[in-house]
Amino acid sequence: MRKVFVAGAAGFIGQHLVRALVSGGVSVIAQVHQRQVDFGPGVQTVTADTAAETLLQDCDEVAWLASGTTPAGSASDPLLELGSNLAPLLKLLQALQSQPGCHLLHVSSGGTLYGDVDHPASESLAMHPRSYYAAGKAAAEHFIEAWCQQYSGTATVLRPSNVYGPGQTLHGGFGVIPAAMSCLRDGKPMTLWGDGESLRDYLYIDDFIAACMAALRQPPQHGMHVFNVCSGQATSLKQLLALIEQVAGRTLQRDQRPVRMVDLRRVLLDGMRIRHELGWAPRTSLHDGLQRTWQWLNAIQP
Repeated sequence: MRKVFVAGAAGFIGQHLVRALVSGGVSVIAQVHQRQVDFGPGVQTVTADTAAETLLQDCDEVAWLASGTTPAGSASDPLLELGSNLAPLLKLLQALQSQPGCHLLHVSSGGTLYGDVDHPASESLAMHPRSYYAAGKAAAEHFIEAWCQQYSGTATVLRPSNVYGPGQTLHGGFGVIPAAMSCLRDGKPMTLWGDGESLRDYLYIDDFIAACMAALRQPPQHGMHVFNVCSGQATSLKQLLALIEQVAGRTLQRDQRPVRMVDLRRVLLDGMRIRHELGWAPRTSLHDGLQRTWQWLNAIQP
């Protein structure tokens, strides 16, 4: 039986990935930081202070989803990126030096790495991080590539657009969809930065998990392989909020503020490489994804 080590398993994406792996008959070691999650049978849960060298001995693959910051959270404190994200990843890479046959799946960022673009960014476009958060993601990719080159490692890096869906809670002000829906449910105004014309790509969680599973099923040859993962649909903030209001049947109160330095105007991704090489494509429309997310939010306790 295949065994996968999942770091960041208690997070939004991590919980969905663990469930998908278990459903596929995969044995999982789930590493959690503070939040405890009952994953049920077939999952061994460990804490972040457990030595990676011991955990990786019998693993075929590692899925690295651990992230302790947000773009706004580390905006004035770059050391947060070092302590929360880079240092734990470097410990993992050090452990992987003796296990080059262990495939590494790393979830990076497509929404922050490329900077403002005039057309959908392909994976070959140079990275232009504007925030410390994005700079940390770029640094992580460089370290992973160095590990691949020095120790004949194999890594798949996924750069997702804005992933949303059931299970996503508001964390550090990160996530416009859970923020808007929470405000609508609670009848509170939502703080909005900028004029609402900024463009983003929104990807439903089930579609992103399908991309992760496709990458884990088809480990590439030696080296680092990068894929954008996106819906391919550019949506302005105004359009997004209008769709959310339509799904909820309510009007969102807005508290408009000036744009911030860390905010990007146009974040557009080219997702053709993953379609061609891994056979993946998104299946969920933005309307349907928002509807499922709103139904989930109203089914849980406020």
